[in-house]
Amino acid sequence: MTAETSLRERQGIAAPGFRLPASTVVGAVRLLVSDLGRSIDFYERVLGLSVVERSADAAALAPAGGAPVLVRLETRAGVRGAPRRGTLGLFHFAILLPDRASLGRFVAHLAALGVPAGTSDHLVSEAIYLSDPDGLGIEVYADRPRASWSYGAGQLRMATEPLDVRDLVAAGAGQPWTGMPAGTAMGHMHLHVGDLAAAEAFFHRALGFDKVVWNYPGALFLSAGGYHHHLGTNTWAPPVAPPADQAQLLSWDLVLPDASAIADARDSLERSGYAVDHVADAVVARDPWGTAFRLVTTR
Repeated sequence: MTAETSLRERQGIAAPGFRLPASTVVGAVRLLVSDLGRSIDFYERVLGLSVVERSADAAALAPAGGAPVLVRLETRAGVRGAPRRGTLGLFHFAILLPDRASLGRFVAHLAALGVPAGTSDHLVSEAIYLSDPDGLGIEVYADRPRASWSYGAGQLRMATEPLDVRDLVAAGAGQPWTGMPAGTAMGHMHLHVGDLAAAEAFFHRALGFDKVVWNYPGALFLSAGGYHHHLGTNTWAPPVAPPADQAQLLSWDLVLPDASAIADARDSLERSGYAVDHVADAVVARDPWGTAFRLVTTR
């Protein structure tokens, strides 16, 4: 462990019992959409992902190189779009590009397409926000170097400030956007929840995420291994569960390093009184508001 890593391990508030391994990352999201063809067009043409699996009612998309799968789309008859204000569950999923130049090219690409997007400087990262055709929230971002992150009173300093879009686009050096490059990953999830205290009890005390930022109005940010956040939770939407016929997040993956870590996470959830299921090669749990996630392993 380097001196810098040791310092960052002392920031935030560590999970009190089981603690997710430092190598924990977020994996694929599974989405219910109203029109599979329309959604595939958006995720390919606008986001720059490529279809690597396809059936009549489902598709999987990945960046250059065909891995990892980042988005799984499913559809069925009668599904409608998501409401503008959101419901419990997905606020956004966040795709992490490997460098700032790629993000600058992505911004120029959106501008050329005329796709509306929001922008934010979060101090630890630079972020672009947009919605898919069903209104599901997406962030595409690039991290600033960890050496530039700062802390105060034990918390990582994060904010929502204006983004210098011109400087970001200039970082792309005028090169064209050719799709999500190799090295692109799912960086984090951000969920609407009904109560932050219950979110802390579930995700921090039971699942084992560390708390990173807890004084952001209406939000709690959590991570493993000193990252700025693998999971954001907020109470910015009405506490209403999405109906079954609404486009929504069906589940998201949390990728742990091995089966032993999955077993430890499962045991911690069960000791805390939360139910878990075994489905194929994954452990599946639901947060207190019904949003499902899968504990999976890379090997």
